Formats: sequence, structure tokens, C-alpha cells
Amino acid sequence: MEEELDLSSLEPEDIDDDVLGVDFNIISIIRRHLEITTTLAAVTMLCIVAHALSILEMYWSDSSSDCLGAIDGTHVRVKVPRSDAPRFRGRKDWPTQNVFAACDFDMKFTYVLAGWEGTASDSRILKNALDRDDPLVIPQGKYYLGDAGFMLKSTVLTPYRGVRYHLKEYTRRGPQNARELFNHQHSSLRNVIERTFGVLKKRFPIIASGIEPHYDLETMTEIILACCILHNFLPSVDHDDSLLDEVDNEFNEREEHNVSSSQVREEDHRMGSSIRDAIADHMWRDYQNS
Repeated sequence: MEEELDLSSLEPEDIDDDVLGVDFNIISIIRRHLEITTTLAAVTMLCIVAHALSILEMYWSDSSSDCLGAIDGTHVRVKVPRSDAPRFRGRKDWPTQNVFAACDFDMKFTYVLAGWEGTASDSRILKNALDRDDPLVIPQGKYYLGDAGFMLKSTVLTPYRGVRYHLKEYTRRGPQNARELFNHQHSSLRNVIERTFGVLKKRFPIIASGIEPHYDLETMTEIILACCILHNFLPSVDHDDSLLDEVDNEFNEREEHNVSSSQVREEDHRMGSSIRDAIADHMWRDYQNS
């Protein structure tokens, strides 16, 4: 006949010297040892996490307080007259509009400009966003992170060309110099805009579908803006992170961007280059001393 021994409700004071043939002092010592081990493990894990966070913060240094977020463009299929189709047929086999947006590190859109034809470059749209009556406002001394599709300037910091950039390129070998360190951290921070676009399109399939929409360009543009507004609002009432998890799981390959040939003022370019170099050198010194 089988018997069960239930120890779940057994308290230390209920155990005498003969319980299970084990001296109570030994049980107390074992229990105390387990408590200490568990506590040390928890403290060790907290220290590891804290150290990792401090190094990450050190990489970007105090300059990160001047970084407003990231900018990029994403393509959304549109319905246009056949005569206009060539202007809107960019990277895709069908007409699209290039939607330019800026977001902060909370994955909220801070500026959206929709309606541009799919053949328009990111740099061209950014120039329009800065010059129009309802512009993208970038305070003096602040900047956004942009990919190689944008031109380097004081308000938009881009990665170093000809230097490893994508995070997957650093899996086997970490940054070897200031420029690689800058690009590594730039990549890890700039992907917030790609993740934001990813969540937006999963949340609102109407702007992610490859099927030609029923609405004309103007209506579709208004729908995109409405979706961006709702995207900013919904997290405050729905804390479900499943969409973000889906995006992160699919976020293995980064889209390559064509480099624009448009030019910016040489003075602004030099200023942006100086800012980028200063941040990279500062991060590299901190990285070597950590």
C-alpha cells in the first residue's frame, strides 16, 4: 500500500530530532544555506543587469539626451490613375506612397508626412518636411537618428559609411574602434522607428496590405494619418505587447536603403560630422575604460 508524505504544511517548530531520521540542526543549516544562496543569486543577477544597463548608457553618453528619436520612411500601397502610376512605383511592383515619420523612444509618432509618391527619396521628403508651413521642428542642439538614405547634418545624424552597421554584423566580433561603436549603438537605437512602423502596420492591416486599396490617394493619406494618431493613443488604454513581440520576432533582416544624391549645405554637413565624431570619440573612451 502506497503512502504519501505531505511536508507542505510542516513548520520548523514541528520537526523534532527524529523526523525522517535527520537532526533538526542540519535541516536548519540547509534551509539557511538555501536562503543565502537564493539571495546571493538574486543580488548577482541585479548587479549583472545594472552593469549592462550602465555600459549601454555609457555607450551613448550624455549626448543621448539631445537625441529626440529616429526618422525613416515606409511605403504604403495606393490607388492612382494609370497615368500617375510611374511616379508612385518605387521599390515595389505596384504604386505606393512614401510615408515619412519621426518617432520618440517610446515608439510614439512625433511627426508624420504622408502623400509623397513612392519614387521620392527619403532625403527629398525630409527637406520638404523641414521647409513646409507645418514643419518638422528640431530644436537647436537636438537631433534625430537617420539611416544612410538621409544626408548627414547637424539635426540628423547618420551612420559612418563603409563601417559595419547592422547589429547582426557584430554578433561574432564587437566594435573595434570609435566609428564601429558609434554605428553599433546608432543601429540599436535607430531601429525604434522600424519597430514602430512594424507595430503600426500589424495594428492596422489596411495600410500593410499588398492589395490595391478601395480608396483614392487623398482618402488613403487621411487614413494613414488617422492610424498614426490612434497608434499613439491605444497603448494608454491597451497594454498588450503581443504586436511588438511579433514585430521583434520578424525583425531579422533590415531593409537596404538607396543612398540619395541630393545635397545639403556644406556647413551643415561639416557640423553634423563634427557632432557625430565627438559622440563617437566620447563613447569609445568610456567603452575602453569600462
